Amino acid sequence: MEPLRTETGGRQLSPFGHRVREVFVFQGVTVLLPKVAVIGAGKVGTAFALRLQEKGYPVVAVASRTPAAAARLAEKTGARVLANAAAAREGDLVWITTPDGLIGAVAAEIFAGGGFRPGQFVGHASGALPAAILEPARRAGAVIFSLHPLQSFASPELAVTRLPGSCFTFEGDAAALPLARRLVDDLGGEFFAIAPEAKPLYHAAACVASNYLVTLLDFFLALARRAGFPEEKIFPAFLPLIQGTLQNVGAVGPVAGLTGPIARGDVETIRRHKEAMTAAEWEFYRLLGLYTVDLAAEKGLREEDAAVLKKIFGEVK
Repeated sequence: MEPLRTETGGRQLSPFGHRVREVFVFQGVTVLLPKVAVIGAGKVGTAFALRLQEKGYPVVAVASRTPAAAARLAEKTGARVLANAAAAREGDLVWITTPDGLIGAVAAEIFAGGGFRPGQFVGHASGALPAAILEPARRAGAVIFSLHPLQSFASPELAVTRLPGSCFTFEGDAAALPLARRLVDDLGGEFFAIAPEAKPLYHAAACVASNYLVTLLDFFLALARRAGFPEEKIFPAFLPLIQGTLQNVGAVGPVAGLTGPIARGDVETIRRHKEAMTAAEWEFYRLLGLYTVDLAAEKGLREEDAAVLKKIFGEVK
């Protein structure tokens, strides 16, 4: 397996002074940690590169449509800044960590430029797209996969600190499994494999857990402002409630962790909520309420109370 450096009876130094270790047996050959090329120096690409370099993976090439981002990552890793195809040629492991909408086009560009070869591993970090979008790399003889960190990254700095402890969702060629498992171990994460056809629903779940949680928080902030809370006091006041709720759900699950007026069947309180809200606020609130009534029913809400609540939540304002 030519692209991955092998060595009999010992270790060697990477070009940047990191000790390179044996990692796994691939197609009967003991291989060493691969040289990494990063295509896309955004939050995820930067975090992957820095964490993997800490574990001894030599990061040798960086390409990015944002020159400043590529320069920053290159300065931190000692990598060369190159064009997409040239960067990919340098790597045994090629990470395409561009925005989702660019992955397919970038893979096609690298293929056209001769950047892929047999024996390479080529992966992307999209939660929504399958590994098959890297088909140009597979046509060149590379092994393709996707490895998605189930985490929210607001900045490159936060991305670096939040990778450890995250779940990483794998999908792709079976030949990539040994390396993917080792990558997740070295990144300090938990490994999970998923079928390619399940990725859209998996990613929708991730969006609800992360993005829509932000939407809910913004909604409660708007209500709290209208209730008279000073802006600077809203989060300090409500954060213990938010954290306690997450801890409850983490400990006992959503059904047992549900509290509040819907879980109690407190119809009059819900009516007062409706009266206090604008039409737009109530429209969002009532849709959440309809879903929550079903959750409360699982917990033991009486059928008659559930019916009354559903009637109220079915009313527009």
